[in-house]
Parts: sequence; C-alpha cells; structure tokens
Amino acid sequence: MVLDANGRVGSSIALPDTIAKMGSGRRIPMHPDLRTALTQLAAPTARIGPVVTSAKGGHLRPNSIVNWFTALFAEVGAAGCSSHSGRRTFITNAARKAHRSGATLRDVQLLAGHKSIEVTQRYIDGDSDAQRRLVHSL
Repeated sequence: MVLDANGRVGSSIALPDTIAKMGSGRRIPMHPDLRTALTQLAAPTARIGPVVTSAKGGHLRPNSIVNWFTALFAEVGAAGCSSHSGRRTFITNAARKAHRSGATLRDVQLLAGHKSIEVTQRYIDGDSDAQRRLVHSL
C-alpha cells in the first residue's frame, strides 16, 4: 500500500506479512522521486488499485510480473537483466551508501526483509575500483 489514510500517496510503502516472502513484512521509506511520480500518476484519475495491471485490468500474478519485466528489458535491449535485478541493485547501492546517511548493513538487511545478514551480503556486488580506493585511502 502506498496511500495514506486520506487517499494520498504516503511517504512509505507498507508490505504486510501476508504478501512478503517468508512473512517478513516491513515498511519501506519511499524515495521522493518515486513519491512524485506516483502522485502524478494518480492525480488525473484518482485511481485506486495496482499501478501496473494485467490485460484485464486486475492485479498481476507473480509470474506475470516476471514476464512484464522480461518484456521491458528486451524492449530496451537490457541483456542479462531480470525481475530481480532492481532488488539486487537497490541492496548493493544501499550498502555502499549506508555510512553516508548514518545507516548500517543491518538497516539494509531490514529494508530488504532478510532474516539474516548473510543473505543480504549475498546480494551485494563487489567493486574492484572501490576496493582500490579504500586501500589507497588507508
């Protein structure tokens, strides 16, 4: 859910336990750019329901979402991307920038909904340039 009690786009996304994998529901703060885009999308129609719908106008099933992303990535020529790519990128970028905002890897874990920090670590891609800069900064 992204709407607040007054029907406006809120400042966070609520993922209830009932729809989150492994029952790991959580509330994720919404990036201001996403909030602006969703507000603009909702404004002319005041629509309630999913942002992306099936051909019949209803909710998409999980496999349909995977297929939707596959088609979008193919359309823009993004080879090697999957419906999971955005999640992996978010977790990697959040981990790299966590210290700048006073956050820790534990905060990234909670945003990702992982029960274990080890699972979060598997999502984080290494960066040889960053490793070089880190060693040179010591």
